[in-house]
Amino acid sequence: MDLILCHTTADFDALGAAVGLTRLLPGSKIVLSGGSHPPVRDFLALHRDEYPLIERRSVNPEKIRSLTVVDTQQRDRLGKAAQWLDLPHIREIIIYDHHLGQESDIPATESYISSVGATTTLIVEQLQQQEISLTPAEATVMALGIHVDTGSLTYDQSTPRDALALAWLMQQGASLSVISTYRDPGLSVQLQQLLTESLENLEYLCLRGYTVAWVTLRTKNFVPGLSSLASELVELTEIDALLLANEYPLGEEDSRLTVIGRSQIPKTNLNVLFQLLGGGGHSQAASLNLRGVDSEAILKQLLDGVKAQIPHPLTARDLMSSPVRTILPETTIAEAQRILLRYGHSGLSVVDAQGQLVGIISRRDLDVALHHGFSHAPVKGYMTTNLKTITPDTTLPQIEALMVTYDIGRLPVLENEQLVGLVTRTDVLRELHQERDEDEEGQKFKIQNDANAALTKFKIPLSTELQNRLAPQLWQLLTIASQEAEKRGWHLYLVGGAVRDLLLAEAASGTLMIKDIDLVVDGFHKSADVGAGVELAKALQQLYPAARLEIHGAFQTAALLWHKDPELDSLWVDIATARTEFYPYPAANPEVEASSIRQDLYRRDFSINAIALRLTTPRAGELLDFFGGLLDLQARQIRVLHPNSFIEDPTRIYRGVRFAVRFGFQIEPQTEEFIRYAINSGVYDRTAQENSKTPALQTRLKTELKHILEAPYWKSALQLLDNLGALQCIHPTLKLDAELLRQLRLLERCLRRFDAEQTLIHWEMRLEALITHLAPQYRAKVAKNLQLQEDSIKRLQNLASAQTEVMESLPKCQSPSQVVQLLRQYDLPMLILIALQSPRSLRHQIWEYLTVLANVQPLLNGNDLKKLGYKPGPQYRQILDDVVAATLDGVIKDRTEAEEFLAQHYPK
Repeated sequence: MDLILCHTTADFDALGAAVGLTRLLPGSKIVLSGGSHPPVRDFLALHRDEYPLIERRSVNPEKIRSLTVVDTQQRDRLGKAAQWLDLPHIREIIIYDHHLGQESDIPATESYISSVGATTTLIVEQLQQQEISLTPAEATVMALGIHVDTGSLTYDQSTPRDALALAWLMQQGASLSVISTYRDPGLSVQLQQLLTESLENLEYLCLRGYTVAWVTLRTKNFVPGLSSLASELVELTEIDALLLANEYPLGEEDSRLTVIGRSQIPKTNLNVLFQLLGGGGHSQAASLNLRGVDSEAILKQLLDGVKAQIPHPLTARDLMSSPVRTILPETTIAEAQRILLRYGHSGLSVVDAQGQLVGIISRRDLDVALHHGFSHAPVKGYMTTNLKTITPDTTLPQIEALMVTYDIGRLPVLENEQLVGLVTRTDVLRELHQERDEDEEGQKFKIQNDANAALTKFKIPLSTELQNRLAPQLWQLLTIASQEAEKRGWHLYLVGGAVRDLLLAEAASGTLMIKDIDLVVDGFHKSADVGAGVELAKALQQLYPAARLEIHGAFQTAALLWHKDPELDSLWVDIATARTEFYPYPAANPEVEASSIRQDLYRRDFSINAIALRLTTPRAGELLDFFGGLLDLQARQIRVLHPNSFIEDPTRIYRGVRFAVRFGFQIEPQTEEFIRYAINSGVYDRTAQENSKTPALQTRLKTELKHILEAPYWKSALQLLDNLGALQCIHPTLKLDAELLRQLRLLERCLRRFDAEQTLIHWEMRLEALITHLAPQYRAKVAKNLQLQEDSIKRLQNLASAQTEVMESLPKCQSPSQVVQLLRQYDLPMLILIALQSPRSLRHQIWEYLTVLANVQPLLNGNDLKKLGYKPGPQYRQILDDVVAATLDGVIKDRTEAEEFLAQHYPK
């Protein structure tokens, strides 16, 4: 007998999951371990015969073969049926549940636990995979399970997977009329009486803008359906969190306490609080049952826990962009338009000579003025002067109310009458609606038993997950850096690739020793100057004297470098002040200005690199993801942040390709279109002709080529670059054709055979091979443009003439010694490049020279000549060369013949 166990006081999710499992496990029976919710009880009164339910007392334990437990991981929620878990003859025990972060005490042989709104969703997904259809009765009860546990997809724990499951159940014939009847069946007479009592006795507390309420109901007996009463109370009173306690006697000296918790406050987690007392549930809905306890003490403990979890409300200081681009009232309309174009703003603040705010002018205002031909008019005639302003401490709800009431798109932030920031409608909407892809415990989970499951959760709490994933010495460094920033009143963020790699890292892969870390200091809320990053770097060097400090004033950055340090190895830490940037022309170095962390992230290349992790308190461990980077990590795609990104900086094409190949991601279709447009537009050629310095096509391009060509995936990266047409950034004629691919394969053979010790720089040899494929007149020019080493430039400059000489002279060599005499004038890199361009016969001779002839040593050396009576001098070299030549040509074969050769050709 195969049994499916529902927990005590079964709800629709438990029943729906159990019904679905009977189709996955033909012949199995459902056991309600102990009672059910009133709506479930009423539903089964009419529909029990539709499902294979049996009573617990009718089960013969000796005949049980397997047990499947749904919607719980705790044996005490199975009532007396929990005894069956310990039967020695049970073949398997399987758990299906959607409550994450719980420690199970059921000895399961297999578990299916995932972050979805309802356990029933997991069963639906397996039914779909096995293409099993349902009857309308089965589909209806399963749809009820998802509706009730997700609040018809309105609860925060609802996921797209729940919605897809519901859609499929509707296709299977789920009855909407039945669902509507039992989805909200109304309160029983007893619950209606308790509702009135609750409303009269509710106690309230307002904290940080949220209202928390609690009440204790004392009844004579157990009251079914308290969860429905709790939901009704929350809806009627519009409170943000509720603790509903029910205490009733079990005997003269014993009692039982049930507590139902509900919370709509962001970042609170009732599951954690209730688990501490033996209960559990979800972050927003949890419950517990205790016996023989002090109900007032328990309720106080839970209330204190809720209060401690309530987050501090966001303020204008957290949301605002700073510093604010300002103009004077006398600034012309045309100049204001140019500034808007440069910084991508939708409006500008107007201040007087003393820095006091006097008005705001929007892009629409400027467009109208330009349309009417007033480009030279001052903005003071067009700006809005009736302003609503806020302070840095204005809360997010207050900001939202101002914007809605007065239909304002931007609110200046004033502190001591000075403009310190600007909060826009976009800032508010992003904060209100940005998807919080977090689970209850802040952990990352994968769908079990699904090899293709993508990342689903990315929240990293600073105190746990980050510390566990980072090497301890790096964790200590970041902790010290954040403490130094906090001393100065600044915020410090870990940004870019380090955050991305932490998010992608597998928990089982051990700690990460990241070699390149980017930190950003955002101090404008404390009026920090542009040197904040440099100041922090200097402070850290005092604590880490082994680090070398480099300061780059033009970019407001500093770097700390360790070289083969016993703890930190060769670590590079960049510390920058939050900044924005503007490219004066395509492929130039950007002009940078100090700014906020939000604008600093906006200037970055791809969304997966525009995620920041806050290191300083408050809200340490918070992820900043303004541009959908987490979703792109989940979708495994590379997406650019700006349409003009590749026009401004072509090295981003190479970085995008590098990331795509390295992580096995796809380049997002729109991003690929932007790449192809930038390349086909001819902007790089025009820029190179018009400007002597184009770093993005010179030094920075070489750096990206280095990263690609020294990586194990370099061949795949080159193929993708060629597919995008991006090799044109090196030279317009460069293509990865079949001949170049053949030459690159041959190059790898040569490097493995002749440079096993890697005395040559292999990535540079690969780059030289690419350049060698160009017409001779372009090679040196490209090498100089990429600022290669002088010997590389000279080699590529002389390659054509050397190749001509070798191709003409090598076939004429009549003896091995002549081959050696011809080829030894070229170094190994030159000979390899010549071989790549030569026909097979010549290539074979060069190969033989490198493997055999070049390694032949003279049978005599200088000491031998001295012993034979030859006076030391310049002739030694000629003598030894002739001895080698004679050896190569087979004229002499041993030392005796060598001495005879000397006596004949160099008599004393």
